[in-house]
Formats: sequence, structure tokens, C-alpha cells
Amino acid sequence: MTTAVNTTPRLSSRIVNGLLSIKPLADFAKHKARNMMIQRAEKIGVPWTQQVQELRTLDWDSQLQLVENPQLVYPDYYVRSFHAYEKGNLSWDAALEVEVAAHAVHAGIWPGAGADGDRQLRQSYHEVLKANLPQDPQDIVDLGCSVGMSTFSFQKTYPQAKLTGVDLSPYFLAVAHYRTQQRQSEATQPSPQWVHAAAEATSLPDASYDLVSACLMFHELPQDATRQIFREARRLLRPGGHLAIMDMNPQSEIYGKMPPYILTLLKSTEPYLDEYFTLDIEQAMMDAGFEQPTITTNTPRHRTIIARAN
Repeated sequence: MTTAVNTTPRLSSRIVNGLLSIKPLADFAKHKARNMMIQRAEKIGVPWTQQVQELRTLDWDSQLQLVENPQLVYPDYYVRSFHAYEKGNLSWDAALEVEVAAHAVHAGIWPGAGADGDRQLRQSYHEVLKANLPQDPQDIVDLGCSVGMSTFSFQKTYPQAKLTGVDLSPYFLAVAHYRTQQRQSEATQPSPQWVHAAAEATSLPDASYDLVSACLMFHELPQDATRQIFREARRLLRPGGHLAIMDMNPQSEIYGKMPPYILTLLKSTEPYLDEYFTLDIEQAMMDAGFEQPTITTNTPRHRTIIARAN
């Protein structure tokens, strides 16, 4: 039996949507949300300003040429303001600030976690996978891999696995490739392959992977894209392979009790949050060819969903 899903945004969310439809208010909320993240990062010892300034001094154009697919056509949902960046993920600003932003956003998951919160979050995901997958995967696709934080976490957990990271932003992948080069001197396993593609149309070979994973991606997508990605994941998996998702948990009391002011700031940077929160994700996965998924709470505000391919 699937979990009951409210397919209509709650009243407070609809009110916030109305406020954010007024552009000056939306711009103010985005600016406020961004400043709060920077301040939080600096407060917990993550040198946001210094780290980003250092990254900006590097030759990113050469890195971009190594990963970008210039023929790629971006879906409409991706070419819009996102995460307080006017060009969304298609910008150097977004790519160079992903790592520090992750540390800031995840600092408050557990009391006292601080800058270590992001590492603990990813570890909690892998602990669920270790407990639920019948064997260690050997071929893994990391959808929405961003700058590689989730991919490198997989590499540490499954050092013998062959990893492929897929992302729509060539700017993110340029940073991922740079981080790969930094790690090469101490790496004992093959470097991940970085693929510039949409998660719903990766062009990767059929039935070639044991695990398709997506960390913190689906809350950033409209429902149509999510359903397409589930079908693509099923195509990529070998029989008996698994799709695993770690993302925000709409059932968490934290979101249900979130003050309207904070909800406004959150939604100003997450335009598809209502679509994610109102999606019957279990049914959508089964419709795409997966067995009934398991859902495990891995943090006070995140869940891990694992489904076996039929």
C-alpha cells in the first residue's frame, strides 16, 4: 500500500505562491535567502567568500570544453531562475558556490553538526543503501551529480564500482572534472565518467547498470520530468537492478510546521517544490516498471527510496 499523498498544495503554500508571483517580492526573497546561506556558512567556519574567490581565479573555460556537449538542447524547466541565480544552474556563480552552499544548507540537519552536516547526510544515505541492497553495485549512474559531491561519496563507499555522473549543467561538470584532477594523485580507483546530458535522456547504454541514484534532485523537477527520468532509469538498469533516491521528505513535520516567512524564502529558490511535495512518487516509480519501493527516513527531513526493477 502506498503512502497517502496530498496532491494539492496546502493553504500556506498557496499563499506563498501568490506572494512570489509578484516579482519585486520574489527578488527580495531570493536575495534574503542567499544572504542567509552565506552568513550561516561563515558562522559555522565554511569560508564561503574566500573559497569562491579562489575558485574564480582558475581557468574554467578549458575545463568546460572537456565536459560540455554543445549540441545539447536544454528542457524548458531548466532554463529559468533557480536557487537565487538568475540563470539558474547554467552559470559559473551557481557552480562555484554549490559546495559551500551544501555545507550551509545541511548544517542544521542535526544539532551541532555544523559544517559536517553534509557529510553526515550523505553517509546516512549510504548506510540505508548498504542495509537494503542485496549486494554492492559494480556499475553506478549518479543522476543530477552536480559538482560531484554525491559521486565522490559513492566512490568512497563502493571503491571498486565504475561510476558515471550525469548532469545538465556543464558548469557543474567542469567543477566535477577539476575535483577529479585534484584527487588523481591519491586515487586508487578509476575516475568517474562525467556526462553532460539530461537525466531523462542520458544516451547511456541499455541494461548496463546495477544502481541508478539521484541525490537531492527530484525536488528540483516538475512531475513530467520526474516520470520521464524514472522510465530512463528503468531502461538503464539490468534486471534486478535498483533505483535509489535521497531527497527531502514531504512527510517530515519540519516542513509541515515551517513558518510562512521561512517557507517563502525556501520556495523563492525552489520553483518546483509544490510539484515534488504533491507527487505520488511510489506510484510513479511502479508505473515506470519498478516494484513497490521501500521508504526509509534517513534524517529528520530526508528520506531514502529504493525500488527494484521488475
